[in-house]
Amino acid sequence: MTEQAQAASTFLKALAHEGRLMILCHLTAGEKSVTELENLLCLRQAAVSQQLARLRLEGLVTCRREGKTIYYSLNDTKAARVVELVYDLFCNPAPENGTERS
Repeated sequence: MTEQAQAASTFLKALAHEGRLMILCHLTAGEKSVTELENLLCLRQAAVSQQLARLRLEGLVTCRREGKTIYYSLNDTKAARVVELVYDLFCNPAPENGTERS
């Protein structure tokens, strides 16, 4: 159980950064180039690349090169599931009648 807790902790630490979380959110819609991510996030290339490097190190994203362009995509179904849950919890509008979302 300790190994699973450590793996979960490492996984959650990789997600616990606004920039990395936003990158994963955008990648749930499909593969994106570094330039596309820069534009979507309004961040400089160096900042995007730094966060992508961490996500790649943790095995959450994978990349491929096409000429001079590098494309990233999700490499971990757990990441997609967590991003979808976080989106449901924090980005969907609250129900009007005040009841919790299911």
